[in-house]
Amino acid sequence: MDLLKKIEAIIRPERFEIVEKALEEHGFSALTVFEVQGRGTQKGITLQYRGRTMNVNLLPKMKIEMFVPDRDLMRAVDIIRQSAYTGKPGDGRIFVLPVDEEYWVRGIDHKT
Repeated sequence: MDLLKKIEAIIRPERFEIVEKALEEHGFSALTVFEVQGRGTQKGITLQYRGRTMNVNLLPKMKIEMFVPDRDLMRAVDIIRQSAYTGKPGDGRIFVLPVDEEYWVRGIDHKT
């Protein structure tokens, strides 16, 4: 049995389709996606709107959660990093967590 890792990636919404396609092309099709808001070290942005300055503290982001075998972890992380990258502040973050156990809902005694 392979050990699993959970990847949580927070990326720009406009890069989501590119990341999703790149993951799919490399065999990573199972994922969960959330529309979220947040801010990083840049603490939001300042916009000009109708001649006024507005501070936007929480920016729209996409959060991707996926579970991968330990042997595929760095490949999945590299795919996300390369396809989400713009080179500008706010490109996102990727977190990796250990998964202690996994159970299928459809099988009472089935544990992978």
